Amino acid sequence: MNKRRVGSVYEEKAAEYLEKDGYRILKRNFYCRSGEIDLIASGKEGSGSVLVFVEVKYRFSDSTGLPEEAVTPFKIKKICRAADYYRICNGIPEDRTCRFDVIAIQGDKLRHYKNAFSYVG
Repeated sequence: MNKRRVGSVYEEKAAEYLEKDGYRILKRNFYCRSGEIDLIASGKEGSGSVLVFVEVKYRFSDSTGLPEEAVTPFKIKKICRAADYYRICNGIPEDRTCRFDVIAIQGDKLRHYKNAFSYVG
């Protein structure tokens, strides 16, 4: 199986996990010139709604490192730029609460890191 197909399989697993946890998937594989976001979801946080930009990383084993370690500062900057573009294109107000999460899948174990990184402009 090629990398893109493998990625799609595990992005689907991450989406199913989020939906079971009460999130609503708004967009899968959002692409723009600035970068790509695997999943964009809406969920509840406190008394309000939060827009969640999710990076999904998969590794078969830890021989090449943990999946979450692949979310580098360069990748974070690209995700943030793509998130800005998504918000502009969809008329999402600047005061809407947003969060950047990472879902790391290693073998059959899934780890969800809420607020995995802060916005980088």
